[in-house]
Amino acid sequence: MTERVLSPRALNRALLARQLLLERSGVSLTTALERVAGLQTQYAPSAYISLWSRLQDFRRDALTRALERRRVIQATLMRETIHMVSTRDFPLFAWAVRRARRDWRLRLRELRGIDMDKVAALVRNYLADGPRRARDIEEFLRSRGFPKIARIAVGLWVDLVRVPPSGTWEHRRADLYGLADDWLGPSRVTEEEGQEHLVRRYLGGFGPASVNDIASWAGLPISTVRAVVNRLKLRRFREESGGELLDLPRSPLPDPDMPAPVRFLPTWDATLLVHARRTQVLPERYRDLVFNTRTPHSISTFLIDGAVAGTWRFADGRISLEPFDRISRSTRKVLDEEAERLAAFHAA
Repeated sequence: MTERVLSPRALNRALLARQLLLERSGVSLTTALERVAGLQTQYAPSAYISLWSRLQDFRRDALTRALERRRVIQATLMRETIHMVSTRDFPLFAWAVRRARRDWRLRLRELRGIDMDKVAALVRNYLADGPRRARDIEEFLRSRGFPKIARIAVGLWVDLVRVPPSGTWEHRRADLYGLADDWLGPSRVTEEEGQEHLVRRYLGGFGPASVNDIASWAGLPISTVRAVVNRLKLRRFREESGGELLDLPRSPLPDPDMPAPVRFLPTWDATLLVHARRTQVLPERYRDLVFNTRTPHSISTFLIDGAVAGTWRFADGRISLEPFDRISRSTRKVLDEEAERLAAFHAA
């Protein structure tokens, strides 16, 4: 059977639908996080803005409460970057990426000669009485002869979570660490289970996609991802250049002609990262304006018809807009109205 070819616009609409950006969803906050495969939160407010753009009637305090009640977990996960994920997803994601990221770290010169098993045991004992600030953990390890990199890397040897109120809208620095076993209880997960779950979550949130896309987003070797997808029952498509794309059975593929609404994205939104390039959410002619040496985290952007069309910034109680090109009067009206709603969200 000839595999169906998906155009860039078809892939664009599929991504927007799965990322809840074609229409705001009425699902729960934790379900939304699972649908979009977690949210990258190197800057804590990014998660709040992401959910405001994706959910109906989202309120800032809903996410803060979910973190406090341990329904949402903030931790260093894929690509060793900070993510917010559901409590259900956290152990599976952590086990999926741990060994590969640990092996990568051990190949770096900076960890040579450091007994990371000993560091992990020390940190585990140090945190047994409760969460500690990053600077305190670092000083504790320094007093025992270990450099700063040991504190940065130890999360690959012992599961840590970032404990609220740190890493919230109100307290943006996510530097309070606790033991995942203490915060959530012990988990019984295998690496194989974790990796299969991670691949399913990725395809559910970003597919159809290639093996390389999955590996890039997860920070896993391509050979590892290929072995995982070979165990799963997946649909197969082709992109226009001929490359194979994988997808979950029955995942949505909207009509490519479906209109896409104006949407605002924060920094770190994963729809703009390299793994999603083929969807053209970020047109290549604008990539250097969004990602560069001064803004490796990206800058806040807005979408028109499913593609980045400019940047935004909140200051002095309002959203200021910087379009990359001319915008029609009717589109500008819709954009301004959405900007006013986002300004009210900031001010609430």
